[in-house]
Amino acid sequence: MILVTGGTGLVGAHLLLQLAANGGQVRALYRGQSSITKTRNLFTHYKKQELFDTIEWVQGDITDVPSLEDAFAGVEYVYHCAAFISFDPRDEEQLRKVNIEGTANMVNLSLAYGIKKFCHISSIAALGDTKEDGDTITEETEWNPEIKHGDYAISKYGAEMEVWRAWQEGLNVVIVNPGLIFGYGFWEQGSGAVLRAVDKGQYFYTNGTCGIVAVEDVVGITTLLMASEISGERYIVVSDNLSYKEILDTIADGMKKKRPSIYATKLMAAVGWRIDWLISKLLMRKRMLTKGMARSSYATDKYTSEKLTTETGYEFTAMKPYLKELATQYSGQLL
Repeated sequence: MILVTGGTGLVGAHLLLQLAANGGQVRALYRGQSSITKTRNLFTHYKKQELFDTIEWVQGDITDVPSLEDAFAGVEYVYHCAAFISFDPRDEEQLRKVNIEGTANMVNLSLAYGIKKFCHISSIAALGDTKEDGDTITEETEWNPEIKHGDYAISKYGAEMEVWRAWQEGLNVVIVNPGLIFGYGFWEQGSGAVLRAVDKGQYFYTNGTCGIVAVEDVVGITTLLMASEISGERYIVVSDNLSYKEILDTIADGMKKKRPSIYATKLMAAVGWRIDWLISKLLMRKRMLTKGMARSSYATDKYTSEKLTTETGYEFTAMKPYLKELATQYSGQLL
């Protein structure tokens, strides 16, 4: 039996689709009935409705240990995809609760139930820090605690520390660090915000770069690693390093929208995040642009998946054609 957390999110739902297609016994954790609808819609899109019915859904929350006990009964392998994503400083407590404490609960139960192997879906946000902007980040790049990190990055780094602790205690683990993940569906979260922005008319761009990857590659790589003898390793999962301008232009072309044409200077970004802070206070809404987000939009660090490709021979999807087709599909489902 395979247990998947985060099965109502982009990665988890696509993972469930592949695992079910492979004929495995799959159990998925969910918090609310309405969230399952998103995953069902994905199966329907790919005309795999019959596979959706093979999944055993168990209600539970990774921050509530008693609710997880039924989920672990008879399980041999765990894919931990669940996470809370936010760059709003006001969400610091929830980020730590879900990402760090939730992951600690998952690995502790995995140890208690004798799980054979545990896969943790992390993020490139948890990777180390380069000495100079523009350098290449690898799995060996060290995390510098003296550098200012956002709350999300700290929470993902903390989650990895819990996984490594469990590995030292005898749990077979593998960690994957994907870049920004693009994929069909779940348009209201994650990378879907990029497509929504272009669809509504994105005028501004920066000269920063971003490591990106297709959700199908993330799923393919995690299942490949789980089926291998590999344990106690982490892998960067990035197909391409593209500038934000390239990403926005490609999506705009796929949607037949106008490309962004106004370069947002660092001064403009500095003014922008301050205005957003003020508006968020006045209207009591979530932050749309934080200081950390503005700073990262100009970063030009690059990520390499050489370790993964060398050890497994995996071939990544080329992202520009993928993004263009995804943008076309996004426009089509709105008609």
